[in-house]
Amino acid sequence: MKIIIVESPTKAKTITNFLGPKYKVLSSYGHVRDLPKSTLGIDIENDFKPKYIIPTKARKNLNILKKEVEKADLVILATDEDREGEAIAWHLAQAMKLKDNYERIVFHEITKKAIEKALDNPRKINIDLVDAQQARRILDRLVGYKLSPFLWKKVARGLSAGRVQSIAVRLVAEREKEIEDFISQEYWTIVAKLLKLKAQNAFEAILIKKDGERINRLDIKNKKQSDQILKDLDGAEYKIANIQKKELKRNPLPPFTTSSLQREAWKRFHWSAKMTMRNAQNLYEKGFITYHRTDSVNLSNLALTTTKKYVIENFGQKYWAGFFRKYKAKGRAQEAHEAIRPTFVNQRPENLKTKLDNRQFKLYDLVWRRSVASQMSQAIFDSTSVDISAKNYTFRTNGQVLKFDGFLKVNPIQYEEKELPQLTKEEVLELTELIPSQHFTKPPARYTEATLIKSLEEHGIGRPSTYAPIMSTIQDRNYVQKNENKRFEPTEIGIVVNNLLVEHFPKIVDIGFTAKMEKDLDNIVNDKEEWVPIIKKFYGPFEKNLKQKEKEISKKDIAQETTNKICPECGSPILIRLGRFGRFYACSNFPKCKYTEPLEKQDLDIKCPKCKKGEIVLKRTRKGKIFYACNQYPKCDFALWDKPIKETCPKCGALLVEKGKLIKCSNKGCDFKKKK
Repeated sequence: MKIIIVESPTKAKTITNFLGPKYKVLSSYGHVRDLPKSTLGIDIENDFKPKYIIPTKARKNLNILKKEVEKADLVILATDEDREGEAIAWHLAQAMKLKDNYERIVFHEITKKAIEKALDNPRKINIDLVDAQQARRILDRLVGYKLSPFLWKKVARGLSAGRVQSIAVRLVAEREKEIEDFISQEYWTIVAKLLKLKAQNAFEAILIKKDGERINRLDIKNKKQSDQILKDLDGAEYKIANIQKKELKRNPLPPFTTSSLQREAWKRFHWSAKMTMRNAQNLYEKGFITYHRTDSVNLSNLALTTTKKYVIENFGQKYWAGFFRKYKAKGRAQEAHEAIRPTFVNQRPENLKTKLDNRQFKLYDLVWRRSVASQMSQAIFDSTSVDISAKNYTFRTNGQVLKFDGFLKVNPIQYEEKELPQLTKEEVLELTELIPSQHFTKPPARYTEATLIKSLEEHGIGRPSTYAPIMSTIQDRNYVQKNENKRFEPTEIGIVVNNLLVEHFPKIVDIGFTAKMEKDLDNIVNDKEEWVPIIKKFYGPFEKNLKQKEKEISKKDIAQETTNKICPECGSPILIRLGRFGRFYACSNFPKCKYTEPLEKQDLDIKCPKCKKGEIVLKRTRKGKIFYACNQYPKCDFALWDKPIKETCPKCGALLVEKGKLIKCSNKGCDFKKKK
């Protein structure tokens, strides 16, 4: 009997379907060893040797695996092909004391052919990959377990710091500062609505030049300047000065990487990175897509060949690009050999509707279309640019009409068509209206999950497997929160912690330094560097700085303010303290007196509609999320996520709540809504 061990039961079930009775496929249920939660778990004096333990939740299953392994002729470790998968395989070998009676196999997709090929090409565990993952884990543990207690002492209990997550918080906080400091500038545009003589439909042209010189975006600064131009154009003849026609060709996008899949799923469905990865994991383990943690845009020769055949047979020869499109990833792409694609290109999304739930279907549809379209011909547009002279001014209008859809047939991404009338040079047009418009420059947009992931990737921060955990962690720690538009804003505690780290621990939140650390981890993978010297080089200065800051920084300077209020319980002065979820009033005689009260007004002056006795008050969950509930809890369990107002629904009489830019009924069965 040969035993194959994978991470998940779903993956085990899928692989079992491909193999005969000689193989038994079991699941490790993820990691079987880890650093302890209660202590640092790293022997700093002994070359940072990690002290691994078997978590309680893993012991029962590990004992089952050990008994099965004792009966096996051969153990085959078939965990994922990235660093974390290699580390899981190594931990399994260590925990089960496997010596020479094991093999390691890797595959990029869970198909019969891929599994059989992997079984024919076994290898031993790649210690370079293991060391890189181990180094990352130790670095993160050192930062988290050394810096977090410091934050507890100097800012507030319950805080924690992370090596990569702190960079994400910094990006959000700095973007917020840019928005606060932004000074809006006024500018004007002038558009002419023009009509071909004897025609009915007017088209628009925008003012672009004066005396042959380009008018830039901010050049028309105010109404006075705009009015002067309108005066100059009074009585002008609008004549076509130039017509330029050309073909515009648009190339398909490369197949998905982890990052681009997460970004696209957010744009299309407003899914979090965590939700995207959960559904991608299901699709991978069921054998529908290739491995979903990758930074590569390559496609295998088999995928290229089968996609070419599919495109020609289903759409015709002219829809294939005529050559294999091979894409190159920006930056470093070393961890996986292939982009995310369907395992079988002929498995059209509509044919899998009965096998997938709604979310899995949506994600598979994205992957399938992007992968197939990446090998198709260009989309071709007929483009027309027309310059119109009026005295010493020039207006321009652009038209675009789709000539050949190409890859758009499969992946219909957004584009704008604008058809212009047949025009000739020197033709005189009729002006129907001249429209001046006032505008103001806008600050940079707050990050969404999609744009924050893109920024991290562009800076070389994190790996495909880390983007989703980063997004979850910075929200779970209440350092950032999503506003009503699902964009990130830093919380009060997030800004305080970020400012402290930037000022006193600049390397921890330095983008360049963190990116360099990622490169060092890549060098471990490529056997160019050893992991212990990298940790030593980081930890020495970090520990020295930490000890110095322990002495220098006072909690009073960061996390508390004096007030004129007096504690009603012991008579001591009341302070404003900073906690995980913002500022609050607290007795200065803490811990002898534990009196606290919220800084923000809790009572909304709204009677509870359920018990008719209590008042609706603002509350927070254990993770700091705001909700609104009856103050008579647990006698009354009435609660709402959205903020209620002192109005009732005209349809059903339930409380109305604020939801973004709308006022809606709190009763889910009622469709009443209105604008604020």
